[in-house]
Amino acid sequence: MKSINKHNGKVVPLDMVNIDTDQIIPKQFLKRIERTGFGKYLFYDWRFKSDGSINKDFILNQEKYKNCSILVTGDNFGSGSSREHAPWALNDYGIEIIIAPSFADIFYNNCFQNGILPIKLDKKIVKEIISKSKNENGYNLNIDLDSQLIWDDSEEISIKFDIEKFRKYCLLNGLDDIGLTLKKENKIQQFESTRSLTGGVVKK
Repeated sequence: MKSINKHNGKVVPLDMVNIDTDQIIPKQFLKRIERTGFGKYLFYDWRFKSDGSINKDFILNQEKYKNCSILVTGDNFGSGSSREHAPWALNDYGIEIIIAPSFADIFYNNCFQNGILPIKLDKKIVKEIISKSKNENGYNLNIDLDSQLIWDDSEEISIKFDIEKFRKYCLLNGLDDIGLTLKKENKIQQFESTRSLTGGVVKK
């Protein structure tokens, strides 16, 4: 998993609440077995019309927000089913940071397992960021995970965010559950070797 520390990126505002995982990645696209390739289906029912043509009114299709990497949105983002394909689709599209007042718990956990940093900020600050990103062209934010700071290029917004110490460690070092397990590979091999020599009984 790719590590995250310092990031500077363009903001795209999705000023809606209760966006669920079926909108993030509709169920008809869950048949793929790879983790990649889901970006083109992100918010599919909003990005495209029923005839398959591009919905030019949807914010991700607007030229102003091309190549965005920071999504700022409303309360309870990622609600609904627990599908891990939702962070896969966001990541594959290029979203590395998501800022919202609150997240659905399972989606929030899945973000950390897939190299996305979800940041919870006060609703008032989120609204201010959304307003600035709508009114300014190429509105960028800077995120420093190590110091837990967010600021914009004009430094009109500068705020510290909270993150659990262990989650921060994992993102800084690019570690998901598999990566954490592999860090103890030698101990695991030693345990398995001892176990096989004693017929399955580990001697103390």
